[in-house]
Amino acid sequence: MKRNRFWIALIVFSLMGQIAWVVENMYFNVFIYHMFHATENDIALMVQASAVAATLTTLFIGALSDRLGKRKAFITFGYIAWGVSILLFAALRVDWIEQLFPAAAGKTAKAASIGIALVIAFDCLMTFFGSTANDACFNAWLTDSTDETNRGKAEGVNAMMPLLAILVVFGGTMWAEKDNAAHWTILFLIIGGIVLVTGILGFFLIDEPERRDAPQDGYLRTLFYGFRPRVIRENPDLYLTLLGFTVFGISIQVFMPYLILYYTEALHLDNYVLVMAPAIVLAAVATVLYGRVYDRIGYQKSLVPSLAVLLLGYAVLFLFNGVALVFAGSLLMMCGYLCGMAVFGARIRDCTPDGMAGRFQGLRIIGQVLIPGVIGPEIGKLVLAGAQKVTNDDGTLSFIPNANIFLWAGIVLLPIAVLIAVEAVRAGKASRNA
Repeated sequence: MKRNRFWIALIVFSLMGQIAWVVENMYFNVFIYHMFHATENDIALMVQASAVAATLTTLFIGALSDRLGKRKAFITFGYIAWGVSILLFAALRVDWIEQLFPAAAGKTAKAASIGIALVIAFDCLMTFFGSTANDACFNAWLTDSTDETNRGKAEGVNAMMPLLAILVVFGGTMWAEKDNAAHWTILFLIIGGIVLVTGILGFFLIDEPERRDAPQDGYLRTLFYGFRPRVIRENPDLYLTLLGFTVFGISIQVFMPYLILYYTEALHLDNYVLVMAPAIVLAAVATVLYGRVYDRIGYQKSLVPSLAVLLLGYAVLFLFNGVALVFAGSLLMMCGYLCGMAVFGARIRDCTPDGMAGRFQGLRIIGQVLIPGVIGPEIGKLVLAGAQKVTNDDGTLSFIPNANIFLWAGIVLLPIAVLIAVEAVRAGKASRNA
């Protein structure tokens, strides 16, 4: 029964958490673009600010959860607060902003500017609660609750959740009109309510992992444990994997903030959900199966094929814009992306010292979120600096993303080949010395 409850908790909290992250990572960009005519600079700033908030939160809360030996309380109360913070976005509408800020009444550009600032601020607040609950403590709980025999399987389930979340959100928003403020309000009310209820369910679903001895160091020494030179020297595989994960993440963040806008504004795929849904389902199945492959053949042999598929997907999306080939490229891109996430995630958990999952979550989030979230959108912004502009009804300008984001995402990914070679050399030496 306890084992079944673990898998139920993994599926529920991973899926619901990823639904919230999908809304933030893929739909906040669409929301701020259509409701407030945000520029590529505004979108990049929002992603970067959220990345910094996620990293600082995960560093501090991850170390704190290690010291307290508590994961469940942070997860459950964190999800409840996370849901409440998403509900706040329902109030972000131009007409309501003009009522709250009389100086902006009748001045669309000023109201839009205030709206952009509020979206970025609320995004950081939401990220604080989300990173507390999910990035820091749920991920530490997952590491504590698995071992070398089932980590790949668990990570395969965990890694497919972003795609299932995309499918759920895509399907749940098919009725919505991008320019309809009331539809955005309904979306935020639904997602916020779902995340809040998930937190309440945690009191019944989550079992606290067996308590480890609290770190003997003070809180600050625990906080910066992963940055100590001695710790780095003692765990070279962990830090090389994190470095590879960072390069991988930068590549993803070059295009991801602009992906839906590329489909809808550049390719005019208003029915992009119907194109993407089959790709998402197939990629989700592939990711679950690939987690088992990692358990059987290990890190090196499972990483290279996933990266090759990702690069192939980039190439197809860059070269072609027909619906059938966009579907094929999206499928390859998503398969490579999620399988790569599963491989990196399982490897990081395998290399994390026992009882120290919380304090290492900050390092993971630096590699997965902070550096990619700062550098990736900056590259994307530079790539789109000369993108086509269109004039909106109110006289403001909006940019149209182009396929160059996939070209540069592929270029950014190439240096990871050096890290793979270094890992192969290390593995060869280790096997000879064994």
